Amino acid sequence: MITGKFALEMRFSFSDVSDTDKIMLDDIDRRILRHFQGDPSLSTAELAERCRITSGVCWRRIEKMEANGIIQGQEAVIDWTALGYAVEVSLRVTLDKTQARAFDEFTAQARGVPEVIEIQTFLGRVDVRLSVIARDMSHYQQIYRDRILTLPHIADIEALMHIARVKRDEALPV
Repeated sequence: MITGKFALEMRFSFSDVSDTDKIMLDDIDRRILRHFQGDPSLSTAELAERCRITSGVCWRRIEKMEANGIIQGQEAVIDWTALGYAVEVSLRVTLDKTQARAFDEFTAQARGVPEVIEIQTFLGRVDVRLSVIARDMSHYQQIYRDRILTLPHIADIEALMHIARVKRDEALPV
């Protein structure tokens, strides 16, 4: 993460592709992805030069990977601490599974909490993990009481206070 600035991050997805629909990537595609992950702000011409291919070939391959859902886009990675958010808490939530729509209703309402910056779902004892940011502990306590505890179908909740981010790397080994 870059403090006080923003960086571009690439999102790649292979999870929505079945075994029969897997996209075959050749060495040129992998080279494009490696360089693109390393610096997504490169122009097509710069990326082509680094990959030792023509701009036209590079552009067509990027277009093909976008069309196939391999490259899903670019997004800004913002350092929340630079904007005054000093607290990050991971909430592990177990839902009341006796309610048929518990999962859908919980996630729909959790999406509406602005301080929830990530929602992950799991199989097992814990159903959902929410990543929550706050300016300070007082602000977190207010979010927790007023917005989190009012979410529907919570059977159990465990809060884990974020201390340090040891690794944050979404680059794939292509």
